[in-house]
Amino acid sequence: MKLKTFCTHATLLGIASSALFTAAASDNHHYTPGQGGHIMVTPDQLDWGSVASMEGDAKITIIEGNLAEEAPFTIRLRLPENYIVHPHVHPAYERVTVLSGTFHFAHGDTFDRDATMALTPGSFAIMAPGEPMFAFTEEETIIQLHGEGPWGIDYIHEEHDPRN
Repeated sequence: MKLKTFCTHATLLGIASSALFTAAASDNHHYTPGQGGHIMVTPDQLDWGSVASMEGDAKITIIEGNLAEEAPFTIRLRLPENYIVHPHVHPAYERVTVLSGTFHFAHGDTFDRDATMALTPGSFAIMAPGEPMFAFTEEETIIQLHGEGPWGIDYIHEEHDPRN
């Protein structure tokens, strides 16, 4: 496949996956800037919903932004015990902060538990656009992601994408 064709397909796939990711989560975004444009939210105010682009009982809350727009966003993912995030890529830099639990995270296009690093609360990771990654949990884990949209997720192996 020629590079130009590949880039066109990758861009279209990124836009489509961003729309699917956003559609599942758009009802969860109800935080509006207050005085001076500040957004202040306590954990009990978070509205969690399903994530169309992730299997099982993963939940999302969008704290800031619209994932389909070219703008900053902040989201949280709540992943259940023994959850696997299959190898995937994102169209933009991903910045992950672990808030609770342990997020076992690694770079690569093949899932390998032994290759992961255990990221405990307060740990931080930055992943470059298009670089494959995967993760798993052993306990309920909450991570916060922030970056610039449009956002999306493309799985390395099509059979792991619940949107198919």
